[in-house]
Amino acid sequence: MQKTTLGDNKQCVKSLLQSGIECPFLIPEYQRPYAWTYEQVETLFNDIWDHTILSGDSEKNKYFLGTIVAYINENDEQEIIDGQQRITSLFLLLRAIYEKLQKSDGKRSQHFSKEIRETIWRTDKYTGEVNFGEILIRSEVISKDSNTILQKILETGTADPAATDRYSKNYIFFQELFEKASAKDPLMIYDFIYTLLNKAVLLPIMAVDQENALMIFSTLNDRGMPLSDADIYKAKLYNNQGTKEKKEDFISDWIKLDEDAKGAGESIQQLFYYYMFYLRATENDSSSTTPGARKYYLESTKIKSRLYSPNLMKHLWAILNFWSVVSKQAIFENEPWSTNQDILRALDILTSYPNEFWKYPVIIYYLSHKDKSSFQKRFLLFLQ
Repeated sequence: MQKTTLGDNKQCVKSLLQSGIECPFLIPEYQRPYAWTYEQVETLFNDIWDHTILSGDSEKNKYFLGTIVAYINENDEQEIIDGQQRITSLFLLLRAIYEKLQKSDGKRSQHFSKEIRETIWRTDKYTGEVNFGEILIRSEVISKDSNTILQKILETGTADPAATDRYSKNYIFFQELFEKASAKDPLMIYDFIYTLLNKAVLLPIMAVDQENALMIFSTLNDRGMPLSDADIYKAKLYNNQGTKEKKEDFISDWIKLDEDAKGAGESIQQLFYYYMFYLRATENDSSSTTPGARKYYLESTKIKSRLYSPNLMKHLWAILNFWSVVSKQAIFENEPWSTNQDILRALDILTSYPNEFWKYPVIIYYLSHKDKSSFQKRFLLFLQ
């Protein structure tokens, strides 16, 4: 596939998805799980339906769906950095439409069935035969059973009505939306499918590598669900792990950290922010200007010692444990101060302070001295 930069390179949905025959789409491990809501699904469907009516027979009026930022990885796959929620939803919508078309024998149904087949499954370019088991999109996002569920839906066209995952819920919702539209205005349905395939367009931005793709992504103001700084850190850390086993361990640890952080009223992104103040203290950074976290971790000449430090996850866990004690009164056996009532009382008083500036010197002191034998006594004096 041709690699390109920003420019007038828009492609219709049909053309873009068919490119998956040559280079299949991959949702990598470090991406967020599929999370579009009913509202987002309905907005996509209604926007295309409305554009179908407004554009009429004009081929000039296109509906812009947004950008897809990706790069070709070592397996000749289009590894998606941004746009995975949108492109996954398009696959689910087209599969729902295809399932409906299979119940009709008309020429239009047969024509659009063929067009949709070439956007979802690998088709032999010589015989036209379709391999329904070889889907043009694959997800490796770490989320229990979700990848299997997506594969099953796209392969069979069925979803469990009792399922709670977003793939199943949104696929069934797409079916309901299409069914209602078919009943309300059956003559408009084929115009809708044509618009979806040929007049709805995306801007694919193919980068040279992941580093370049992340750089491009960071400059875009996407209307979907953009990656946070923490997602970008995760991508870089994941690729720095080396072996497949280390990558799997890292992802499991990251997911656990993310879940526990939310339970403590924090986020991984905030943990990195706290950690930045500790690192600045160890580097004797006395600047009164707080740097942007992404720039600090990614664009600094000390990136190796910051983002890729072997103690990074250890320190993030330590910061999280600290805030778990403060917000949830958690007790840790290896943190005897977590049962010290005087320390807990002092921290409780600080949490009522009208701003959060106190948190940064406290975290710096905690990480710097927590392993010392006199920590409890000195920490109480520091807090007081």
